[in-house]
Amino acid sequence: MVCTLEKNAAKTIEKALKVLGKKNFAFIMHSGSFPSAEGENTGFGSVNSNGGKEIIDWASGIFNSIQLGPAGKTKSCDSSPYTGTIFSGNPLFIDLKQLTGKEWDNILSLETYNNIVANNPNKNTNKTAYSYIYKMQGEALREAWENFKSKNDKKLMKEFSVFKRENDSWLDKDSLYEALSIEHGNDYWPLWDSETDKNLFNPKSIEQQLEFGKRIEEISKKYADEIDFYKFVQFVLSKQNEQTLEYAKKKGIKMIADRQVAFSDRDCWAYQSLFLEGWMLGCPPDYFSKDGQAWGFPVMNPEKLYKADGSLDDGGILMKNLFKKMFRENPGGVRIDHIVGLIDPWVYKAGKKPKIEEGAGRLYSSPEHPFLKKFAIATMDDLDLELEADKEKRVKTLTHKQIKLYGRLIEKIVIAAAKEEGLDKDAIVCEDLGTLTNPVAAVMKEYGLQGMKLTQFTEPEKPADPYRYKNIDEKCWAMVGTHDNQPIKMWADSMVNTHEGYLHVKNLVEDLSFPDWPDKDALIVEMTKNAEFLAQTKLVEIFASKAENIQIFFTDYFNIYDVYNRPGTSGDSNWSLRLPDNFKSLSPINLANILKLAIIARGEKFAQKNHKLIEELSEI
Repeated sequence: MVCTLEKNAAKTIEKALKVLGKKNFAFIMHSGSFPSAEGENTGFGSVNSNGGKEIIDWASGIFNSIQLGPAGKTKSCDSSPYTGTIFSGNPLFIDLKQLTGKEWDNILSLETYNNIVANNPNKNTNKTAYSYIYKMQGEALREAWENFKSKNDKKLMKEFSVFKRENDSWLDKDSLYEALSIEHGNDYWPLWDSETDKNLFNPKSIEQQLEFGKRIEEISKKYADEIDFYKFVQFVLSKQNEQTLEYAKKKGIKMIADRQVAFSDRDCWAYQSLFLEGWMLGCPPDYFSKDGQAWGFPVMNPEKLYKADGSLDDGGILMKNLFKKMFRENPGGVRIDHIVGLIDPWVYKAGKKPKIEEGAGRLYSSPEHPFLKKFAIATMDDLDLELEADKEKRVKTLTHKQIKLYGRLIEKIVIAAAKEEGLDKDAIVCEDLGTLTNPVAAVMKEYGLQGMKLTQFTEPEKPADPYRYKNIDEKCWAMVGTHDNQPIKMWADSMVNTHEGYLHVKNLVEDLSFPDWPDKDALIVEMTKNAEFLAQTKLVEIFASKAENIQIFFTDYFNIYDVYNRPGTSGDSNWSLRLPDNFKSLSPINLANILKLAIIARGEKFAQKNHKLIEELSEI
């Protein structure tokens, strides 16, 4: 199967997806992983580039949506998109090539652009050059800013002024942080020498408020150009993002954003008065981490989310404005990372491990906790006290009123924001992988939220495992893996001739129909030792399932035998994988054959009903 489908083949694929009950088929690729057009590889991908347009063109014949990663501004020392800013966009996603053209009044010289491309240390590999492009992109945008000012294009200047005015609620704070980072020679605010500068938006008295106001005015004047430069970069990115969304819309492609659970250093500084002092968000100890996961992310103070009458307080308003911006800019929807963190978060004391014995607990489910009890929705009578505080079934009973309280943030902020931007709750994709507590499960059910079913996570010895084929329901997004997993081929290789692999295969053979294999024992033996067969069947499984929505990560679709993210690692080598610039010459999965097998896997009656479609798929 060639990479680009002909129109007739694409129509057949579309027909097969419809027959299998699929409403959405999303291609997952974070913006930095996008390929570059010929001669335009600066060292980092962008959906806004010509390479991005090539992917949108290609995807429009197969997919109806593209799931991007978080779009916030990252740090020079940390390429993880999941620690980016909540409002400011990532300057690395600006397509520099456009700034050399007429639309932008040639504010970037071709010489500068060509030098960046020529000196890209990874131009012949499918990896980003993060440290390189972080520095070079900054220098190029500085040149563009100086030319932007000197050329003084009236149309662009007017647009810039409107942008600054319409986004001042977050842009002023983010740009001021940039100025203070220069003032202190460090962009990590806890290391700043001045306590005043650390707390400019966290005054403890009217006197401090007046004092801090004067300091803000002083810094704003001293670094006026730096502040405006920061705003200019955000303006350029916003304008390019809008154009990309319009291009994708014309191609029938929806863009799905990704809202990470984290807040960046910049956000923590700007909104620290809204966070619960001394507490962090993480995960409790589990099979993968005996001490739990200490993420170090701040926790929104429940007392700052809502007022006594139930209306939104400052914290709630901030969160709603964030989601409104995301839904407005991404009409295809928003994937919410770690939905548990919005419903029943696990919190721990700063400087401690996220373990029960060190004071950790569920923010809303710990009525026995000396501090957290004041936030508890569950009562002591609701708890199964034979289970420890980190166990998902510990809250054993819930009234409807309690479920609504657990779901307040979802209803009053997330769903409300979507509705106000003209979208419904189906535009909300919930990353609910891993341990789901009873309150989270109840809220998901109450509001009809669509979670994820990742079949690579199936625990094959458990018949009721939610990721197993027969247990996957319609209202979800099914996939074989995400950005945190091995590609399915790599996973299948690890399963060959193992007991765990045998258990996975045994379930697949029980759940799916294989009419060409009358001897089921022989089928199990073959699939257990044949990684290619197992990987293909795992793909067949998600399409044959009842799930109405399917996602597939770019490494799985293009058979790229490499990992995008290795959790717990850092440095330029992580989060660096890209789709090669010559992606059209790659050999992707045989989607037509997989869809054919998925129809057959549904059983004899279903296959007979769709025998003509099976024949059409066989001819692609």
